[in-house]
Amino acid sequence: MGETALKTNGINFAKASSAALQDQQLRGNFRRAMDGLMSKRAVQFADTAEWNGVRALGASVRLRALSKLPELLEKLEANCTRNGIQVHWAATTDEANAIVLSIMQRVNAKLVVKGKSMVSEEMHLNAFLEKHGIESLESDLGEYIVQLDEAMPSHIIMPAIHMNTKQIAHLFKQKIKEAEYTEDVAQLTDLARRVLRKKFATADVGISGVNMAVAETGTLCLVENEGNGRMSTTVPPVHIAVMGLEKVVEKLEDVPPVISLLTRSATAQPITTYVNMISSPRKEGEKDGPNEIHLVILDNGRSGIYADEELRNTLRCIRCGACMNHCPVYTKVGGHAYQAPYPGPIGSILMPQVEGLEKRGELPHACTMCNACVEICPVKIPIVEIMGRLRSEAVHPGDAVRGAGSHASKAEAMVWKGWSMTYASPLAYQFATALLAKLGNAAPASLPLLKEWTNVRSKPRFANRTLHALAREKGIPDV
Repeated sequence: MGETALKTNGINFAKASSAALQDQQLRGNFRRAMDGLMSKRAVQFADTAEWNGVRALGASVRLRALSKLPELLEKLEANCTRNGIQVHWAATTDEANAIVLSIMQRVNAKLVVKGKSMVSEEMHLNAFLEKHGIESLESDLGEYIVQLDEAMPSHIIMPAIHMNTKQIAHLFKQKIKEAEYTEDVAQLTDLARRVLRKKFATADVGISGVNMAVAETGTLCLVENEGNGRMSTTVPPVHIAVMGLEKVVEKLEDVPPVISLLTRSATAQPITTYVNMISSPRKEGEKDGPNEIHLVILDNGRSGIYADEELRNTLRCIRCGACMNHCPVYTKVGGHAYQAPYPGPIGSILMPQVEGLEKRGELPHACTMCNACVEICPVKIPIVEIMGRLRSEAVHPGDAVRGAGSHASKAEAMVWKGWSMTYASPLAYQFATALLAKLGNAAPASLPLLKEWTNVRSKPRFANRTLHALAREKGIPDV
């Protein structure tokens, strides 16, 4: 598909991906990172029988939760409220931002430290808070790096995967006061840690995402490697957790298989360093933890996705990023080419449904349909099938997906109508193929473009006889 066809509302994947393909540094960074991630993940799932078993279990956990989603969300709210967690519902990102702002203004917050959260990226929360005079600091190292670089995350698990050590060293020297230039990874990490530790101690509010919310117990589950998530959720006096409404699971026993799939698929680790189970604010007699915990549950188009039985499978995602690591498109152009909070295969099916096909209708075409993402997905999301469905929705008006039909072309519709009529009639088919045989061989003499195409294409020129005629000559009866 051409660049013009992919351009909508200022978002142009074709142009952005073309620029990325010319960036040899970017491609080299991604190639090294992805090769390592894929090989390490393969080691974690070397036992095929175990992989198939835990994958089936993880998929069943997610499917069961989705089949009971309205009921489980009500149960989650009831149990969280009983535990002392205040639950807020947001239909849109604007509503979610307003809820977060109201909590901060009530406690007169001026500084926020954030653990990693893709929903907050979806909300563009940092920019929103800055407009209201509140400093919002990313405490995950990768997120901190891209925030210093004034960029979006390039990957949902490893935000700064597009940068190498030298680039990060230059960025720290430029952005962090009194920082000395060094390419020593330990020293760079220590430098970031020193900056962040001061912020943790003085922050008014901590914000985090939610990997899973357990309806049975009203527990928020957060997995991470750096400890920043635990610092963000326990040191500040107020903790705000933001999550998409699909992140709920039914029972506490559903958590371990999903964590096992998540950590091994995301970072090729058997388990992360920290698994945080948050069920209440600080109780009387306890020495740490926030005084308040707020849970903001965001819809932002998810209830519409849930309403369609096929598209609902999009909501199974556990945000492991494995589909990106194995996608031949993403690994060549990187996450920034998608110009979206969620890049890669999962972003190519989620963003068009969340923001509308009129704005994101180009993303389902950022796919070779090779099925690599489906084969690697730990919860068996039929990504390629959904990709095909969204391509169809983009050109056929309907109400299943926002913006359906926005990429429809009358000329294309007429061509396909003609194709259908031709193939439905043996007489029309014979006439059309005979005509094409004559035109195909005669046209190059008068049309330079067609002549050039005929000279370089690998396929043979049109035959002077139709396929049916050749079959008859060979004694093959018409079917």
